[in-house]
Amino acid sequence: MSEHTDLVIVGGGISGASLLYTVAKFTDVDDITLIEKEREIAAINSHRTNNSQTLHFGDIETNYTLEKAKEVKEGAELLAGYLEGTDPDREMHSKRSKMVLGVGDEEVAKLEERYHENGFGDLFGKLREIGRDEIAELEPKVVEGRDPDRELKALQTPDGYVVDYGAVAKSFVDEARDEEGVSVHLGTTVTNVDEESDGFTVETDDGDFAADAVVVAAGSHSLQFAKEMGYGEDMSLLPVAGSFFLADDLLNGKVYTLQMKKLPFAAVHGDADVHDEGVTRFGPTAKVVPALERGELSTVSDFADVFGFSPASFLSYANILSDRILFPYVVRNLVYDIPEIGKRAFLPDVQKVVPSIDVDDIERAKGYGGVRPQIVNTKTKELDMGEAKITGDGILFNITPSPGASTALKNAMTDIETVLGFLDEDYEFDEVAFRDATIGNFPRADETSVETGADADDDRVPAEADD
Repeated sequence: MSEHTDLVIVGGGISGASLLYTVAKFTDVDDITLIEKEREIAAINSHRTNNSQTLHFGDIETNYTLEKAKEVKEGAELLAGYLEGTDPDREMHSKRSKMVLGVGDEEVAKLEERYHENGFGDLFGKLREIGRDEIAELEPKVVEGRDPDRELKALQTPDGYVVDYGAVAKSFVDEARDEEGVSVHLGTTVTNVDEESDGFTVETDDGDFAADAVVVAAGSHSLQFAKEMGYGEDMSLLPVAGSFFLADDLLNGKVYTLQMKKLPFAAVHGDADVHDEGVTRFGPTAKVVPALERGELSTVSDFADVFGFSPASFLSYANILSDRILFPYVVRNLVYDIPEIGKRAFLPDVQKVVPSIDVDDIERAKGYGGVRPQIVNTKTKELDMGEAKITGDGILFNITPSPGASTALKNAMTDIETVLGFLDEDYEFDEVAFRDATIGNFPRADETSVETGADADDDRVPAEADD
């Protein structure tokens, strides 16, 4: 006998937890089940040590177009609003100054163009142009030891949300569990999903579940499940493992460098850890690995499943990795993993943020970093820079590459329409209540309250008024 449920969500990271929260709290779906293979929620990529802890708005991410930034902005504000409403004691997040730094005439000109001509200053009301003196007030180490004759400018905002996404995911699950009809199964591995005439059978190592609809929100493994069921034939993955280097207390907030064009990976930045301001993290590095989870050899065979070993997959990889910008970047990131040599090779990237830092001041962070699936389109033989979803008949596969965590609630809101369409009953989504509980709490630039460049109880950064 299979336990019956209206909806099964596979995966307890930030993506699956966001959807569980949204369905449980803001729809009238009767019975929802979340299944997670680990013994705790958000144990893999959503864990705080395995991502950059950044809530991406699109304001300082210089690889975003204005259109992309508009899309990401709403998603970030939904999550930021949730944090403002549910985490007043800052146990899941911190709020600090955030800036993208332009060094030299060329980079400064790009920031000025972005801010004035490309519309980012208009889109983000709290984003400001600041020069050397104000940068030094907010981030002394960024200016200390830098050539005084070299042009320096930054785009800065107080909305630098530093987020423990693992804690947020657990909060979503806890909120959902307060509702009737919600079941959460931890330490339970899904072994197979079978499509039946009247729904699905989700087979696990702890019994089977009969479901009217299924959402697979298992990161890289989502494509693996999709392929096993005959979906996603024109897709593959380029798994990229991110890592970080650690230093002592050097920065008050987040300091980003300009993004390299054509790269889907985050620009190297430095920031204070979300739970320990005495630790500064620099990164991420981005190493291509043949596995779906970092340090898990068993997921090498899982990668083989999503790679497919078809001529189209091989040709796609060859086309992508032979790119004159991407190939040197991939090789350089492999070097960063070599003991002693790696941190010397990475040092120039760190010195873009903190010029006075020395090689002895940084150490590779052990146990930090997760695997991010970059989507490969085997038809075009190129990387697909967007968030990936595959919709089947009653089943949805969410692969969610970056900035998936930042836009997790927006993805959930979007997926609600699809999920409710899968179900036979006439269920409804209370979007007004959803927005009241999330984006309704987000502080706007035209509000009368004064924001600071850091947490209210952090006196290391001077207070500053909103634009």
